[in-house]
Amino acid sequence: MNGFVSARRRDFDVGKVKSHLLSMMLSNIICFTVEWQIKKLALMIQKSKHLVVFTGAGISTSCGIPDFRGPKGVWTLQREGKGVHEASLSFHRAMPSMTHMALVELEKASFLNLHLRSGIPREKLAELHGNSFKEICSKCGVEYLRDFEVKTIGLKKTSRSCSDVKCGAKLKDIVLD
Repeated sequence: MNGFVSARRRDFDVGKVKSHLLSMMLSNIICFTVEWQIKKLALMIQKSKHLVVFTGAGISTSCGIPDFRGPKGVWTLQREGKGVHEASLSFHRAMPSMTHMALVELEKASFLNLHLRSGIPREKLAELHGNSFKEICSKCGVEYLRDFEVKTIGLKKTSRSCSDVKCGAKLKDIVLD
């Protein structure tokens, strides 16, 4: 017995039973509401001709990558005089989350580097804050997608140069800080 209902017990507490039932009802309402919202969103997506999904740094926090403004975000920690938490994964070790993979499925059905690594084609992706695996030539604009993390941020020059023999200019990162 869970202690809430017992006909033989003298300490039967109607208040506890009411509280428990109310809690169960609210839990069911919340589940129903979320399920209804998901179904409504799915229907809207199915009926749409075009779909644009804006994601932010928060989409990758479950992958171990900090966001900017959250409680453990890069800017928040800097403002408090702390460094980024050591437990944060380096970008090259992070794996795409279920959210990244769901976006791939959306793209297949209809329309940070984790987005690219999850399978979304480059031409269908705009990375507003940049990508820590890309460098761009400061002169001719050729992009280089790396299999390693570019260590600079803030549109700064890196130690590498453009491989075009007619150019040879310094490359720079494309990450906004």
